[in-house]
Amino acid sequence: MSGAYDESASQEETTDSFWEVGNYKRTVKRIDDGHRLCNDLMNCIQERAKIEKAYSQQLTEWSKRWRQLVDKGPQYGTVERAWMAVMTEAEKVSELHQEVKNGLISLDFEKVKNWQKDSYHKQMMGGFKETKEAEEGFKKAQKPWAKKLKELETARKSYHMACKEEKLASNREANSKAEASVTADQQKKLHEKLDKCKQDSQKAKEKYEKALDELSKCTPQYMENMEQVFDQCQQFEEKRLSFLREVLLDVKRHLNLTENQSYAAVYGELEHTITTASPQEDLKWFRNAHGPDMHMNWPQFEEYNPDITHSISKKEKSKKSTDGVMLTNITAAVDHAQAGDRGSVSSYEKNQAYTASTEWSDEDQTAPNSGNDTNGGVNPFDEDMGKGVRVRALYDYDGQEQDELTFRAGDELTKLEDEDEQGWCKGRLDNGQLGLYPANYVEPV
Repeated sequence: MSGAYDESASQEETTDSFWEVGNYKRTVKRIDDGHRLCNDLMNCIQERAKIEKAYSQQLTEWSKRWRQLVDKGPQYGTVERAWMAVMTEAEKVSELHQEVKNGLISLDFEKVKNWQKDSYHKQMMGGFKETKEAEEGFKKAQKPWAKKLKELETARKSYHMACKEEKLASNREANSKAEASVTADQQKKLHEKLDKCKQDSQKAKEKYEKALDELSKCTPQYMENMEQVFDQCQQFEEKRLSFLREVLLDVKRHLNLTENQSYAAVYGELEHTITTASPQEDLKWFRNAHGPDMHMNWPQFEEYNPDITHSISKKEKSKKSTDGVMLTNITAAVDHAQAGDRGSVSSYEKNQAYTASTEWSDEDQTAPNSGNDTNGGVNPFDEDMGKGVRVRALYDYDGQEQDELTFRAGDELTKLEDEDEQGWCKGRLDNGQLGLYPANYVEPV
């Protein structure tokens, strides 16, 4: 029996198997992890919803800003409409991303929240009912087998200890035979000790084998009971995993705008607007509105007629009748100034025309505003305050002379007289100020 004991046998290899005592706790912990993962999923959805909302707002702000810039800028015609269509796309896509945000919060977030509430039931003393039931189920299934395992471990240790004692006794007896100083009586006692150790070792072995047999008989029932509790935990986890997959598909459906017919329509409309833009049509319009195809009152010889002098507009009088002389190119200059591209050079050219008129006119060269200014005299626009048509300014205009109005884009005023042949209208601001302004700077309200 001396060879029955192996020193290394006491160093039992530990495993990480589910069947080891207490290792079922990982399965129990998975239930708590599932609840936490529901919170993580809700936070994930909520953060994405915030991104969708912010993107929607940024698109709207960008579209509003650039719509105003393009509208006030020098671009014109069908290409301008195509450019504007890009801002329309942003506004519509902004609405769609707002819908994405709403779907994520009102549908997906709420769906997870409600499922979590229905699936995990908190206890008064903390933890979840589902966790406690799993823990108790595994404990109950493992307790009998764990008790037998403990008895087996005790028997194994006893047997190994008896084997160790037997080996020591055998070594002492063998050594005593080689020593002359050991008496026969001492050798007898050592032999008796060895016999007793062998008997103890045999008894311990029998007890160890019996404990192992009892544990083996208990193992099938232990495995069956543990499997039953584990399957229940698996079923619960299967519901969570299936639900999570379902929610992620919902999230994907809300995020994937390519599946939204409205989204496809936005870009179909945008492409149509851009491709139908006609540079030739825009060039033709510009030629008619601001180019060689414009109407022109070419200078002609006019006989002097004293009656015509009295019909000269107040604006022409303030300019010292320069536009009344049709023998120069001043009229064309002013015409061109008033037909300029959205007023980008109108004020400058109008001033240049005025300067030129004071240099080339054969009429009197009296100082500007003499006899016709509104300082200290009768206001030439002091007429009926009740008549007129409401108009809105398209662009900013700063009056260059005392009888001209100053306003900003978006301001409203009252048009008192129709446009004269030079492109000027008489109007009244809401503060009561009367004056002239370029007709093409306003539109009817």
